Amino acid sequence: MKKMLLVLLSITFLVSFLFMVFCQKKVTAQTEETLTETAGYGEKAEESVKEAGEAAGGYGEKAKEEREKVRSMAKDELERLYKVRPSARAKVESSAGYGVFSNFGMQIFFAGGGMGKGVVINNKTNQETFMKMVEVQAGIGLGVKKFSVVFVFEQEYALYNFINKGWEFGSQGTAAAKVADKGASLAGAISASPGVWMYQLTETGLAVEITGKGTKYYKDDDLN
Repeated sequence: MKKMLLVLLSITFLVSFLFMVFCQKKVTAQTEETLTETAGYGEKAEESVKEAGEAAGGYGEKAKEEREKVRSMAKDELERLYKVRPSARAKVESSAGYGVFSNFGMQIFFAGGGMGKGVVINNKTNQETFMKMVEVQAGIGLGVKKFSVVFVFEQEYALYNFINKGWEFGSQGTAAAKVADKGASLAGAISASPGVWMYQLTETGLAVEITGKGTKYYKDDDLN
């Protein structure tokens, strides 16, 4: 009887031991599987972050290229203005700031409107603000004249309002280029609004009449 009891105890111990070993192996296998899945998720997350970074980097490069194009355009158009109207240089350089916009080579809408880009410079801080120029004209087939515009801001408040509130050319279709009593330094410009003067250049030179009905100017969120 005693021997039988010992045998039963031995068998019970062996079964318990084998069961513990089995459970341990199962837990280990599950742990390894979980770690493998976690590693997989980690790799996927890393890939996602990498892809997002590459996309952001690509967009950043595109924006950088666009800013360089606008800067180059502004430099070229200023030089064109100074060539046909040398007196404009002193006015631009002594002002609170200036802006240069162009629709040369820009998109033309089917309904006769178009858009361009530009940059406004604060002469005191040299800060750049990139902006858009959108023309809205009624009627299919009217077309859009190719032109560039140079704004001269005499006071800082005029510069601030133009940048932060935007601006729209008045309802008039054209305005004669004149300077009233402002003197020769602004010859060829018009008073666009209080403290703001405007030159317009076409493909042939300085415009005698400035056109721009319904043209709006506002910040370019993609480039700032």
